[in-house]
Amino acid sequence: MTDNHGPPWRFTRSETARAEAFSDGVLAIAVTILVLGLTDPPHEPGGLGLALLRQWPVYLGYLASFSYVAVIWLNHHQAFVRIRAMDRGLHAANLLLLFTTAALAFPTAVLSGALQNSVFDTDARVAVALYAGIAAGMCGSWIVFYGHLNRRPELLHHAVEPSYVAHGRLRSWAGMVAYILAGAVGALTTPVAALAVFVMLPVFYFLTSEGLRLPGRGRRDGNRRR
Repeated sequence: MTDNHGPPWRFTRSETARAEAFSDGVLAIAVTILVLGLTDPPHEPGGLGLALLRQWPVYLGYLASFSYVAVIWLNHHQAFVRIRAMDRGLHAANLLLLFTTAALAFPTAVLSGALQNSVFDTDARVAVALYAGIAAGMCGSWIVFYGHLNRRPELLHHAVEPSYVAHGRLRSWAGMVAYILAGAVGALTTPVAALAVFVMLPVFYFLTSEGLRLPGRGRRDGNRRR
């Protein structure tokens, strides 16, 4: 605990260890649930190879969603090396982030199932819209998370780069807009276009996991210290 006065139930801030441990557990479970979608496909004798090939949407969905959860974990870690204390609002924002992340397995399964039937029919369009909506909601939870840090900068370490929160909010807004647009394009034209965005956006988040920094601007060693 960071407060030293008053009864323990009056404490409003806490260290981050419990939040980090709980978050890591939820993210680990989310990844585990995703891999359960990789199953032995029904097939006739001698038809296993073709059945495995027809199951390509399952592999694509797993790749997109695992990558997304992986970069969420990475971005979450990068956030918490900069956070020195938690308050109720930040706990709530963190729980919202975990809520949306844990829900990702549902649209992944729906999307994989729909695409195995057809890449162009109505069900595929609805499935990409559903996936995009959940993924955009996850970006929205990051906006809430960074928004709270923006309002309560005292929760951050003093050595944190001043642009970190602003860059985090920008990345989150960019992701939300990209997912919404991808869902709209996939639902109205071709789902394949949305699939490309679903696979590429985690790459963007990975490359910017430590923030968006201008060329020529160094990083102080203290920025990486708790």
